[in-house]
Amino acid sequence: MLDFFNISERLSALDEKAILKTKSVFEKIESITEYNQLKVLRSFINHRVSESNFAPTTGYGYGDKGRDDLDEILAEIFGAEDAIIRHTFASGTHTLTVALFGILRPGDKMLCVTGRPYDTLIGVLGCDEKVDGSLADFGVEYSEVALGANGMPDLPAISEAIKNEKPQVVYIQRSRGYSLRPSLSIADIEKICKTVRDAGSNAIIMVDNCYGEFVEKQEPTEVGADLMAGSLIKNPGGGIAPCGGYIAGRKDLVEKCAFRMTAPGVGREVGASLGHNRELYMGIFNAPHITGEALKAAVYASALFTEMGFGVTPTPNQARADIIQAILLERSDRLIAFCKGLQSGAPVDSHLTPEPWDMPGYDDQVIMAAGAFTLGSSIELSADAPLREPFAVWMQGGLNFHTARAGILMAAEQVLKCDNL
Repeated sequence: MLDFFNISERLSALDEKAILKTKSVFEKIESITEYNQLKVLRSFINHRVSESNFAPTTGYGYGDKGRDDLDEILAEIFGAEDAIIRHTFASGTHTLTVALFGILRPGDKMLCVTGRPYDTLIGVLGCDEKVDGSLADFGVEYSEVALGANGMPDLPAISEAIKNEKPQVVYIQRSRGYSLRPSLSIADIEKICKTVRDAGSNAIIMVDNCYGEFVEKQEPTEVGADLMAGSLIKNPGGGIAPCGGYIAGRKDLVEKCAFRMTAPGVGREVGASLGHNRELYMGIFNAPHITGEALKAAVYASALFTEMGFGVTPTPNQARADIIQAILLERSDRLIAFCKGLQSGAPVDSHLTPEPWDMPGYDDQVIMAAGAFTLGSSIELSADAPLREPFAVWMQGGLNFHTARAGILMAAEQVLKCDNL
């Protein structure tokens, strides 16, 4: 590292201590990565993927073999009955919105059992104020169950809410969003699903699976979730897919979502791939490995900033349910310095300086560091945070651990300079 970048001796010593702390954790990550990578390979072989799957279609896209085969491959990988994966989903929020509008009807109730959802979903729900075109605007009611004192889902409270409110959709956000609560493991999601069913409910259980794909050996659709959705510029795109998202789960529900994605009665039969199939196939194929690299980067950052004296969540040895690492920097100047340092270690736009700004969908100014090959990709090394207490930064991604480590060290160097250390 010192051959290429100007890292102080003090930070270099902390780096060595952090690397020693990560070795046993990295071995566990490698084991999960290998399992998931072989699972993906088996599915590709089972479906006899060939060059013909990558051929582009135009216009309506009727009979797009590559598109249709990839739906089946993704369903098999995720242990689901069905799936749709499309480059036309603009973001994770767009994908989740399509799914929610697909399965909810006027007069239905959606119950979020993991506290307040991620910021950009608030406008979709219309739960704080009336937003034109929101679910509330279409007569869908929303309520939520607060997290327990430990930041985890409150299972007794969930059971009570299910019995009293009788929702049509129970919504689970796997990742922590801009909060410090733990992200949810597959075991946690399974407990929630069991709680819903034990309460006598047949509600559709939907999971926002963003940042969680391939982190464990199973996915939510294998432990009781009826539907899940995510973004291709996060884990499942493998750093190759330039855009898109997926929805997977019960066949009847995926069909409803497909009708919302295009038009009722038309659904998945239309939608030209326009030459994107190759990128989507390559992205899915590489996703387990890239997710493993991002997990290593998160564990390393946790270890390094622990050595520097900062609070972190998860801690280096804690089990992980997604690729996100939160670091409690405690002051706005450190938060801004971290993002500027991380940006300076990016392969793209390293010469630019991120600044806080008023970002659509957020109540506070947000700063983002994202020197990525794909704009906004958070499977690539990136960090973002609203400028508000506790001035934590949420870091994620890294296409390979070696360069992610360099970027994290540059971020750490800038934080130390804030304190003249």
